[in-house]
Amino acid sequence: MQAYPGDEICARYHHRISEIHPFERGNGRLTRLATDCLMEELGLPPFTWGAKAGLSAADLRDRYVAALRVADNDNISVLLNFAHS
Repeated sequence: MQAYPGDEICARYHHRISEIHPFERGNGRLTRLATDCLMEELGLPPFTWGAKAGLSAADLRDRYVAALRVADNDNISVLLNFAHS
């Protein structure tokens, strides 16, 4: 029995590893790739990370960062919704 559904486990994993910033640039790309690898390992389709939202790159980044900030307050739902959008 799992405590969370697989996609939520992956969103929580993504949130936690996004706190690590070993590089000046590319941390988000790296953490999304790592999360997609975990999704594949669990037999889940990868997240779309806002690709279906039809937003500009700047707006997409703003929504992503805002979702991460909401997750900082232990509310993973906004990040999970963004990851599926």
